[in-house]
Amino acid sequence: MLTRKQLDLLDFINKRTIRDGVPPSFDEMKDALNLRSKSGIHRLITALEERGFIHRLAHRARAIEILKLPEVLEHRESGGFRPQVIDGSATSRPPEALPVERLNALEVPIMGRIAAGTPIEAISQKTASVAVPGSMMRSKGLHYALEVKGDSMIDAGINNGDIVVIREQTHAENGDIVVALIEGHEATLKRLRKRGNAIALEAANPAYETRVYRDDQVKVQGRLVGLIRTY
Repeated sequence: MLTRKQLDLLDFINKRTIRDGVPPSFDEMKDALNLRSKSGIHRLITALEERGFIHRLAHRARAIEILKLPEVLEHRESGGFRPQVIDGSATSRPPEALPVERLNALEVPIMGRIAAGTPIEAISQKTASVAVPGSMMRSKGLHYALEVKGDSMIDAGINNGDIVVIREQTHAENGDIVVALIEGHEATLKRLRKRGNAIALEAANPAYETRVYRDDQVKVQGRLVGLIRTY
């Protein structure tokens, strides 16, 4: 028997995994269940695992496999889809993932590497190109791609070596994952938070601290709209 919070969390993980191909982060779970801290999510996750509804792989971000659903959630399922562990290996490829060649693909320039970790020198020139599904570029504007270097955004489902698709823009909403140019010469991929006259660049990995800058020290160069991973 599951509590209401346990059931709500299991339902949220299942729906988000079906939609995005990866389980949600602990921050997303916390916000969805309106909890004040991630410790509550840890307790709910542990309870679900003890009851045999999910399985976690140690030391892997977002590595949650749903083993079964209670009847009340089974009735909501239309296709019987069962999400698999997403850990970057060939055997864990999301069942609903489609090769780019089957989609309405467009060529987008890869403008080099972007740091998901310690900021590196700003990106400035095209190094190659990649075929990107047209569904990733539904918003108007110029788009470009970057290869991710580092693991600071791993809890957001962004791994070292992934290709991120960026919509070129100079503004962002709170919580957007952006390409941020710091003091005109360092570029990084982080989640942006506005704090009065300051801007916080948040990592999605507890091993990295949030960095706070004056708003005139940070310029948004684009917003994350998609991700491409090679299995």
